[in-house]
Amino acid sequence: MFKSIVSKLKEGLSKTKKQISDSFNLISFGRKIDESLFEDIEMVLLKADVGLKATEEIIQFLREESKKRKITEGEDLKELLKEKLYEILKKCEGKLELGDQKPAVILFLGINGSGKTTTIGKLASQFVQEGKSVVLAAADTFRAAAIDQLEVWAERSGARIVKHTQGADPSAVVYDAVNSAKSRGDDIVLIDTAGRLHTKEHLMKELQKIKRTIKKLMPDQPVETILVLDGTIGQNSINQAKTFKESTDVTGIVITKLDGTAKGGAIIPICQELCIPVKFIGVGEDIEDLQPFDAKNFVDALFD
Repeated sequence: MFKSIVSKLKEGLSKTKKQISDSFNLISFGRKIDESLFEDIEMVLLKADVGLKATEEIIQFLREESKKRKITEGEDLKELLKEKLYEILKKCEGKLELGDQKPAVILFLGINGSGKTTTIGKLASQFVQEGKSVVLAAADTFRAAAIDQLEVWAERSGARIVKHTQGADPSAVVYDAVNSAKSRGDDIVLIDTAGRLHTKEHLMKELQKIKRTIKKLMPDQPVETILVLDGTIGQNSINQAKTFKESTDVTGIVITKLDGTAKGGAIIPICQELCIPVKFIGVGEDIEDLQPFDAKNFVDALFD
């Protein structure tokens, strides 16, 4: 199982690996360490969407440590680079906090197209496979397509769905879903929400009302609030994340679609600038391709 997860991770990060590791090998092979090499490494990192701030920090680390450890060959900087990336990403590891009561409630945020509903469906499938009973709350009532898509995932995963009609009050859907899960003794409620960044004020009020509804029903249960970010847009996802952080307390991040991009390096500035735990990453279409984020496995997959 573990080997299969790691091999899927390597496969899913192959485009980012090509941009970072393979490019690094190309520019460092047979070269002595000098300022010109550091400039080339800087360009490699920036092209992988590592971001200016994080790239400067990494290059400074390579300069100082190569001098301190008396490293002179360009290829030998790779281990230093791995070490620094792991140091940054290790701070971002986080696991789901499901609390001690039933049901655990997980609220999902993210703009349309980020992979939010698919993430909920994959997670529901994983929980059901673990023997847990799962309820999906279709609280994105803004789009009929969102309700239909969640319904497909409910059937596919074996979860139960609670839905209202398009245009209904999202908080009413959440109330019914959590209340129903409480009365039936279900383990987990996964809540889909609308992601309309162009109406930020409305979004903020909607999320706050949903949170109050959950608190009323589960006063002592922590609510995981997970933001789903599209990995293919790289650093642009940081601005989305900041908007959602203004609207509500975000307790974790899922980065999706990393298999479809060479911009996987964006996870580094996301870690640095947002200081929110990355709980899962999506590296493919299959249910098991939604993986808990592990910094060591991630870095190894990029360089192995």
